[in-house]
Amino acid sequence: MPTLPLEVMPNSTVFTLSGINASRESRYVFFCITFLYYLVIIAVNLIIIVTVALRKPLHEPMYVFLCNLCLNGLYGTSGFYPKFLYDLLSDVQEISRSGCFVQVFVIYSAVLCDFSTLTVMSYDRSVAICRPLEYHTVMTGGTVFKLTAFSWFLPIFIMFVIIVLSSGVTLCGSHIEKLYCENWAIVKMSCSSNLASDVLGYSGLVTYLGHFLFILFSYVKLFRTSLKSAEIRSKFVQTCTPHLLSLINVFVALLFDTMYSRYGSRDFPQGLRHFLALEFQIVPPLFNPLIYGLKLNKVRNEVLRFVKSNAIKF
Repeated sequence: MPTLPLEVMPNSTVFTLSGINASRESRYVFFCITFLYYLVIIAVNLIIIVTVALRKPLHEPMYVFLCNLCLNGLYGTSGFYPKFLYDLLSDVQEISRSGCFVQVFVIYSAVLCDFSTLTVMSYDRSVAICRPLEYHTVMTGGTVFKLTAFSWFLPIFIMFVIIVLSSGVTLCGSHIEKLYCENWAIVKMSCSSNLASDVLGYSGLVTYLGHFLFILFSYVKLFRTSLKSAEIRSKFVQTCTPHLLSLINVFVALLFDTMYSRYGSRDFPQGLRHFLALEFQIVPPLFNPLIYGLKLNKVRNEVLRFVKSNAIKF
C-alpha cells in the first residue's frame, strides 16, 4: 500500500514553515540585521524594567504596568526571534509539532497580554484623571497586583485551552504559510471541522472586544473630564498619549496579523506577506518602551539618571 507524501500525511510530527526566498548571502545579511534588532529590543525593554524596579520615584501603578508591558515584550519576542534567527541560517525551515504549539502559545498569549495590560492601564488613567482624590485609595498595592495578575492569567488561560483543543485534532497537512507557527494555520489543516475550537476562538474574540469597548468607554470619560480645565487637559495629553499610541500600535498589529491569517493570498508579494505576518513582532516590542521613555518626562529622567549613575561606576 503506497504511503502518503509528508504534506498530506495525517498528524505529521514535523511542520515546515514558509522561509525567506533569498540567497544564502542575503539571509546572512537578514540574520545580522535581525540579531542586532533583537538585541536592541532586549536592551531597551530591560532598561525600562530595571529602572522602574530600582528607582523609587517610579514605584507607582502606572509605571508598574509599563514594566509589565516591557516584560511581556521580552516574553513574546522570545517565542519568535531565536527560532527565526536559526531558520535564517538553515536550508530547511522545520519545527516539531510540540515546538510549534509552544511557539503559538508564547507568541499569542503575549499578544493578548499586551491588550489586557493596555486595558488595565486605561483603567488606571481613568481613575487618576477622573477621580484623582480617590486614586491612592482605589489603586492600592493589592489592586495593582490583581490587575497585573489578570493581564497575564486571562491570556494564558485562553491560549492554554486553545492549544489543548488544537493539539488533539487530526491534521491532513504539515506546511504553514508563515515564518512562525500560528493556530489558525494549524486549524485549517484539520481533517475535519473542530466546533469546540471555533467556539472558543469566537469566545476569545468577544472577550477582547469587551476589552476594546472598556477602553473606548474609559477614553470617552477621560476626554470629557479633560475639557474641564487646562491642568487636567495637560495631564491627559502627557500621560494618555503614550498609552493611546501603544494601543493603536497593538491594534494595527493584530489587524495586520488577522488580515494575513484569514485573507492572505499567495498572489500577494512575499515581502508584503512577511510584513503583515511580522508587524506585531517588529514594531510593538520596541515602540512601546521607546514611546513611554520619550514621552513621559518622569520615565525619561529616571532612565537617564540610572544610565549615567551606572556608566560612572564602570
